[in-house]
Amino acid sequence: MTKSKTNNKKNNFFEKFANAATKFTGSSFAFIAATLIVLIWAVTGPVFHYSETWQLVINTGTTIITFLMVFLIQKAQNKDGKAIQLKLNELIAVQQGASNRMVDIEDLSEQELDQLHKFYVTIATLAKKEADIHCSHSIDVAKELNETKLEKNKHFKHPIS
Repeated sequence: MTKSKTNNKKNNFFEKFANAATKFTGSSFAFIAATLIVLIWAVTGPVFHYSETWQLVINTGTTIITFLMVFLIQKAQNKDGKAIQLKLNELIAVQQGASNRMVDIEDLSEQELDQLHKFYVTIATLAKKEADIHCSHSIDVAKELNETKLEKNKHFKHPIS
């Protein structure tokens, strides 16, 4: 068997395991089981005279589970986030008049995203001024309008210094 097939099997196993673990840990059964474990631990306190070892058992167990759950939750969120982005990309790609530049914007820098945000705030402000609530603005239309304004008002351009 080639190395890539072995890696693929390992990745496939991990993917299946992570999906199953995510599904299980988000279930009512898992919550009930965790609650029972804590109750059993609390009830056994007097038996162990509330010793440091008794406390250490629950602290160690919850720390380990929390540590592992952080990675499991992050993996699930990454997968969900990617799926949502792909769905949104598909909607943008098929929508007539939508700017295809919005596809894969999650790869932009924070500064570039802030710039786009400011642009959409401006579009929202313009849309509020429209008498027709069905009027639509897009990046492409805004760019065309800006280029038209620049062409008509060449005397307003400042020389590049």
